[in-house]
Amino acid sequence: MELTYIIQRSAMRRKLTITVERDRSVVVHAPEGTSDEKIRQVVESKRQWIYEKIGHPQKYQDLPHAPGKELVSGESALYLGRQYRIEMVKTGLSEIQFAQRFFIPAAHGKKQADALREWYISKAKEKIVPRVRHHARELGVNFADVRIVDNRYRWGSCTVNNNVNFNWRLIKAPMFVIDYIIVHELAHLIETNHTPKFMNIVRAQSPTMEKARDWLKENGQLLEQAI
Repeated sequence: MELTYIIQRSAMRRKLTITVERDRSVVVHAPEGTSDEKIRQVVESKRQWIYEKIGHPQKYQDLPHAPGKELVSGESALYLGRQYRIEMVKTGLSEIQFAQRFFIPAAHGKKQADALREWYISKAKEKIVPRVRHHARELGVNFADVRIVDNRYRWGSCTVNNNVNFNWRLIKAPMFVIDYIIVHELAHLIETNHTPKFMNIVRAQSPTMEKARDWLKENGQLLEQAI
């Protein structure tokens, strides 16, 4: 069976790693100057592991937008693991307000979805960044920078420059799920690969790890929908 993969070379990278993204694409991250043949040999040696990752139920293709679900009064939007009712407000409101329901200015017109996305991003910065600092202190690690990013196929990432990035869509998930993803990425500053030692670090700092992984397996696709 033909195994296709994308090669990304970088002068900053010191070792070769393979990741299987949530859209099931295989990406090889290699130091600059690594030959295609060397990469092919490593991929072949990891073929069984790659197929196991590709077949994992947490990997999935994009779902289409939920049929008929729009930003209208009576619909709901996900925030911190719960669905909250949407109310369109015709007058007296210039930006989205949240008070156990979403109040969205009708005047935004067709840009209502963009406005909700910007609201999610602002809340992600407000709530996720302090949790990253908290868990970094608990783990005794230092990161260079934390960024809230728009990455459809990864919940979080840790770069070779010790930056940690988190998908803004995580703000739709419960806080115990957000904490698990944060701990997972920060643990890479201690242990690069997903070794038993790495998993023990994550489990110790995030005791609800299994519950969080189950939640993502069951609800991950909901986070990717527009609302």
